[in-house]
Amino acid sequence: MNGWIVRGAQVVNEGRTVQADVLVRGGVIERVAPEGITGVQGATEVAGEGLHLLPGAIDDQVHFREPGLTHKDDIAHGSAAAVAGGITTFMEMPNTQPQTLTQALLAEKYALGAASSVANYSFYMGASNTNIDEVLRTDPRTVCGLKAFLGSSTGDMLVDDQAVLDRLFRRAHLILAVHAEHEPTIRHNLAEAIARYGDAIPIEEHPVIRSAEACYRSSSNAVALAREHGTRLHVLHISTARETELFEPGPLAGKRITAEACVHHLWFTAADHATRGTLIKWNPAVKTAEDRDAIRRAVREGRIDVVATDHAPHTLEEKALPYTKCPSGAPLVQHALVAMLELVHQGEFTLEQVVEKMCHAPARLFEVQRRGFVREGCHADLVLVDLDRPWTVDAGNILYKCGWSPLSGQRFRARVLRTWVNGQTAYADGRVDRSVRGMRVLFDR
Repeated sequence: MNGWIVRGAQVVNEGRTVQADVLVRGGVIERVAPEGITGVQGATEVAGEGLHLLPGAIDDQVHFREPGLTHKDDIAHGSAAAVAGGITTFMEMPNTQPQTLTQALLAEKYALGAASSVANYSFYMGASNTNIDEVLRTDPRTVCGLKAFLGSSTGDMLVDDQAVLDRLFRRAHLILAVHAEHEPTIRHNLAEAIARYGDAIPIEEHPVIRSAEACYRSSSNAVALAREHGTRLHVLHISTARETELFEPGPLAGKRITAEACVHHLWFTAADHATRGTLIKWNPAVKTAEDRDAIRRAVREGRIDVVATDHAPHTLEEKALPYTKCPSGAPLVQHALVAMLELVHQGEFTLEQVVEKMCHAPARLFEVQRRGFVREGCHADLVLVDLDRPWTVDAGNILYKCGWSPLSGQRFRARVLRTWVNGQTAYADGRVDRSVRGMRVLFDR
């Protein structure tokens, strides 16, 4: 078991960037040595000089569409695109077909992950108005969390019965992650848009229909319920400036109520609908430049704890449908890390902040076992990046099963060169090794 050594990379970990050698054996980080490593016979050497070595990113919100919607995506393709983008662990959502609303269906998803995922994997247990007893059977040591749609979004898992909500928030025994949009407000706004435009609602109306008020009403209600019941609440994809004020600034430690921002809400604004159209139709909608800038500021301040993707592919044919039939969501796992590194180049974040929000914080927040850090004894989920090797997103390098990206044509300065999953080379030289299999994620709870 000779292992391998990354030589002389700039290791970004726990708020510091230090040149070091990193030795991996048996799929585990054995040594991190700023002074260098000698005396290891037969280890494969990887040149890291001039490059940066990061922990593999942990994406706490993806939709890989399997089972039931595999014309859009599946675990094999989604996980391959993820590792190509430096994401080595994902947590996948329950609004598949069938929806993951029983322990038996959850077990079937884990079997799918074991059979085809290149990355490490976990799956949320979904909540509905009728399955709370089943939800409460979820094992907190082997499942990332519970998911409740407080706005219906894509699928049919809306939890809107107040008695059910009270019981769910009171009894939730692990992280409750919520999609928060106020459904009555959205329905009212949509009815007004239909009355005005008929079947020809322009995409520019999306942030008016899925309004800032709809987001705030739902998020603030979720936070109030969590405070009342002591719930461990995680509010997903914050999209408005006002919502950021619901969350405390500062370090993650000790927080019971946390928040996530997604890359698209840090990157796009509603003005981009003029050029990107329905390709950037998300729920919640991208909103004003002021909202985007406030979310960026909240990431820096610690009000936003985690940055993720909400990777949610659809086919181009589906995205070309009229507004009321066009599904919301877009693929992002291959390009999320490089987009965040582009924002580092633009001075919005530091490299250490990106690693904190995409690697360390999700590991701490979900209490992931031995992942998310470049530490001795951790699983060797690692990413080697060149911060200055420009490339452009185009059809020739997109790995998504749906075949498109909302970032097509975007030039990025940073490039993922190599990704390891549990010490195995999952991505190198522009190719994914699809024979690699990730592991089921475990949790220290």
